Amino acid sequence: MTNTYAKAYTEVLEILGYFSEEEYSKIPKEKIDFYKNNMDKDYIYKINPEIDLSKQYISKEANAILISLFRDYFATENQRKVLNNLLNQNQKKLEEIKREKYNSDNHFKYNKNNVINEVKKEKSLIEIKKEKWFEKIFLFFKGLFRKK
Repeated sequence: MTNTYAKAYTEVLEILGYFSEEEYSKIPKEKIDFYKNNMDKDYIYKINPEIDLSKQYISKEANAILISLFRDYFATENQRKVLNNLLNQNQKKLEEIKREKYNSDNHFKYNKNNVINEVKKEKSLIEIKKEKWFEKIFLFFKGLFRKK
């Protein structure tokens, strides 16, 4: 068990401690026991019951656990459908972002273009003044007349 989940179980148990007996009894005892057995006993997490829970710090993992508990044991059928749709949309967005970010074709195109741009920038640091052939001839004759 990773440390982040152990802390999340501690947070979830703290929040569940403020539930009424009726609501608390809806959650299976096996889940509660699992959370208690795997919680981080050194981590101290307290919430202020007078402040809205949405305005208090809750880790992402604990939030996910609370959402799954709500969906499985407290939500009505309509709420469950809406929540599942929302979770599916979020998952699709996440997958799309990952697909764009880790697409090998785009990754290599980006690197190739990026390297070409860096080479162009490096070349542009040294100014090379290219003169046209007639300017060279003009400067040559101009130099001849100055010496005299």
